[in-house]
Amino acid sequence: MTDRSRVIAVGSVATVSAGTALAGGWASGLVTLLALCGVPLFAVMGGGAALAWVLTGSPLNRLAPKVLDEQFAGSPVLVTIPLFTLLGYVLAESKAPLRIVEASRAIFGWLPGGLALVCLAASAFFTTLTGGSGVTIVAIGGLLYPTLRSQGYDEKFSLGLITTGGSLGLLLPPSLPILVYALVAGLDFEAAFKAGLLPGVFVMAVLGVYAMYVGVRDRVPRDPFVPSKAWAALGVIKWELGIPVVILGGLGTSLTTLDESAALALAYTVAVSLFVHRDLTVKDLPRIVQQALSLAGAVIVILMMANALMNFVIDRQVPAKVLELLVGLGLTQRWQFLVVLNVFLLVVGMVMDGFSALLVAVPLVLPFAARFGLHPFHLAMMFILNLELAFCAPPLGLNLFIASFRFQRPVVSLYRSVLPFVGLITASLVVVMAVPWLSTVLVQPDIDARRAEAKKLGVPPREAWNLECVQEDPLNPHPCSAEEREAFSKPDAGPDDDADDPLLKQMMQ
Repeated sequence: MTDRSRVIAVGSVATVSAGTALAGGWASGLVTLLALCGVPLFAVMGGGAALAWVLTGSPLNRLAPKVLDEQFAGSPVLVTIPLFTLLGYVLAESKAPLRIVEASRAIFGWLPGGLALVCLAASAFFTTLTGGSGVTIVAIGGLLYPTLRSQGYDEKFSLGLITTGGSLGLLLPPSLPILVYALVAGLDFEAAFKAGLLPGVFVMAVLGVYAMYVGVRDRVPRDPFVPSKAWAALGVIKWELGIPVVILGGLGTSLTTLDESAALALAYTVAVSLFVHRDLTVKDLPRIVQQALSLAGAVIVILMMANALMNFVIDRQVPAKVLELLVGLGLTQRWQFLVVLNVFLLVVGMVMDGFSALLVAVPLVLPFAARFGLHPFHLAMMFILNLELAFCAPPLGLNLFIASFRFQRPVVSLYRSVLPFVGLITASLVVVMAVPWLSTVLVQPDIDARRAEAKKLGVPPREAWNLECVQEDPLNPHPCSAEEREAFSKPDAGPDDDADDPLLKQMMQ
């Protein structure tokens, strides 16, 4: 870094910290300064929470309750995170990326833009299993970039494709970001997996059509389709294809819980790598375990500190105060909130890694989403798709820096390479935002089943309400529609505190 760059960086940090201090007090400025100086996120969040409680005269034992309650401490996702993370590291260290690329080429290489489609399919499949866009760029992109160039694809297109491909697959099960979101938001993770299928396939289809267009436009030669070779390719990756079968099959048949499915999938992957393909040896495992659990441990600690910080935010009714300010500025319509929300999520996704962005932003946004009556799974898909976009969006997208390091290109030179893909993902995000049906249709049978069960028992369909709209308090859900709010606000149906809330009525219009 040059002297000028250092001066600019220090000046930017000082300016942002000073602005935060003027707006929110010296404590806010101090926490912002520590975060910008690179202090670990868990320390910033935990220290900020402790400082906030002390400055307001509250005992520090107020920090722990939400961290230790059953919804968080008893969640199977806490066990699943390290298991899935280790599974991803084992795959990355093996020769699985090479097998996935070769098999994808045999199956899709005959289509227009076939090799580009191979890159999209292999990247999405690998990211779904690993949860890490950086791993995908290094493992899949490193294999495919020379092949893309040798087959006649333009350098900018090839770099943009690989950089963007690193964030595909986050919406497809069993995506680790969806699991983390479900834990933080208190959603049913199986329903969250279902909700991600259509938006994930839609984004893949949009990028796939563009890849085919480029292949035809540039007259890129295709690989001949050989049925026997394509069939043999499925045999090559049959063991890798078995991983989602183990996970989703166990969940779909209710034979295993989430954490049990993750443990079985990990044992299966390790056994295949050691004894079937023999890509790894037992001596490799301690190193891989250390790397994977370092990341997983950091995520879990950040989760705990994020919950501790949210205790303070909720106790002091910070979301309600901010909401009153926004309404005073004229933000009363749902579409206005959605625009502001997506801009906010894009900025957060560019300045933080994926897990940190989820852990910081989800608890902050949920109270506002509840007031505007958003569907929880519609909100979830917008969150995750914003992450996909932020990872590759200039100027600070994480994938840009990883691709820059991997392919020895200046970060600025990658901006033009990713712009067409960023535009397509942005368009996909607009469609997902404008058409909630894409995110909710596969969850609707679950909602209907809970309604039917509640009707059979003669009780309010509270579980269905939790699936239909974001709740300020999931333990005490309220009706989502005006008709049900009126029906269940009657004395014999139980009180509804929001029934006469004029602000809520205004924003739900």
